[in-house]
Amino acid sequence: MGFLLFPFRLVLLISWVLGGLATVVLVFPAVRLRQRQWLIRNWSRVLMACCGVKIRVRGQPKTEGAVLWVSNHVSWVDIFVLDSVRAVSFIAKSDIRKWPLLGWLVAGAGTLFIERGRRHAVRAVGHQMSERFARGEAVGLFPESTTSLGLTVLPFHSSLFEPALRAGVDIQPVALLFLHRGRRTTRYAFVGDQSLAHNLWYLLTSTGKVVEVVFCPVTSAAEAAQLGRVAMAERAERMIRDIVNVE
Repeated sequence: MGFLLFPFRLVLLISWVLGGLATVVLVFPAVRLRQRQWLIRNWSRVLMACCGVKIRVRGQPKTEGAVLWVSNHVSWVDIFVLDSVRAVSFIAKSDIRKWPLLGWLVAGAGTLFIERGRRHAVRAVGHQMSERFARGEAVGLFPESTTSLGLTVLPFHSSLFEPALRAGVDIQPVALLFLHRGRRTTRYAFVGDQSLAHNLWYLLTSTGKVVEVVFCPVTSAAEAAQLGRVAMAERAERMIRDIVNVE
């Protein structure tokens, strides 16, 4: 069945991504921020449907006003899963910009790229985050700084929590759980030396895929400021780990 699904879903995926690129180039410059966010949210929902991914939301996401969403990181689809709930400006490694089609798309949709290892990279991204917060946008952060198999949470880095504290915005941890036919799985994790093409093969040939998006309670801007960035990162990591980790 998977072999039959692959070409069908691949054609849908490429067609939808090309349509998204056309929208970014031709439509985004002519519409307002709220309209772009509507387009991103609904485009992401259809993209995940093209890939056969069902999204199940638990908890109460903060869908209005500036917020920092911090999440565990399992796959490239994480960006589009969260964008399906609310259009988010994500912080991602600069390598993603080089991906064929998808890299161009996430760049056009407002992703903030960080070049790790460069001296002023964190400061530059922090400035861009502050601009997004000032416009009342949501910013997405994967504090593990890499992907995992999805059954555990790696240690969180705290440096990019600082712009949210300075801007005085709420912080909401988000846990992503990948399931295959009702059971937790590592099947769709994009880790190690796996290529994007290899990961797409697993994704597009499988059925019964669900990503559960679990929104933890919001930490208010005032409480986050009292905690400081290190303690806030530890709290977010602990909240997500309590949901994600498989004993």
